[in-house]
Amino acid sequence: NYFELMDDYAETGRQLIMYDQVGCGKSSLPEDPAVYVKETWAEELIALRKYLHLDELHMLGQSWGGMLEMYYLTSFDPQGIKSVMIDGSPSSIKLWIQEQHRLIKYLSYEDREAIAEAERTGDFTNVKYLAANDRYMEKYCWDDPDENSPEPLRRPTNGKRASLIAEGPNEFTENGTISDFDVTDQLKNIHVPVLVTNGTDDLCTPLIAKTVVDHIPNAKWHLFANSRHLALLDQHDEFISVLDHWLAAND
Repeated sequence: NYFELMDDYAETGRQLIMYDQVGCGKSSLPEDPAVYVKETWAEELIALRKYLHLDELHMLGQSWGGMLEMYYLTSFDPQGIKSVMIDGSPSSIKLWIQEQHRLIKYLSYEDREAIAEAERTGDFTNVKYLAANDRYMEKYCWDDPDENSPEPLRRPTNGKRASLIAEGPNEFTENGTISDFDVTDQLKNIHVPVLVTNGTDDLCTPLIAKTVVDHIPNAKWHLFANSRHLALLDQHDEFISVLDHWLAAND
């Protein structure tokens, strides 16, 4: 739902197309775990472009969406991509996991112990772990929605199944179908304009973002100050301004 925070950008006259990937939102929720792999979501993107006749377009992917962009660009060499914005996305899950465990060190001793115990035992239902993970997500991702949150964030979500199967139980125990994701060495084959963005207090740390930037020829980088994993929420006006200038420069 959170991409609806971009709705006001449509007032500029640009066409915005957002879609729910298989396994979340109003899209189908297949029971078969084998569906939830990067190949499925890439095929879905290809089919969507074909169905909507999107011969030329700009692309914006956030978190997993940016990972999908990197996989799509390096594996399929698509045509008609005018520019790409990769927001808060790793090119390597291994590096992502390393950085999450570094970020965990900034939590309290009690929270660090609760997370370590959950990872040791594989029990991610313990109340101490759940509270620790909530505080971790509030510090680096976003706050749990409340009555003051934007309306799209207050709506129920429908994507736990895809996340659990593809990613795992949390951001630092990546044991799902994308746990071996790594396209870092293939990024050199991307030859479209790319803007990489992330926040200073983001799950996607500056090291993760810099790794992507360093491997894509002529990539640009924008770091949002005082922003966690969703700059679109934490620094909304700046995010929209950066996006607008990027698109205008690559039309």
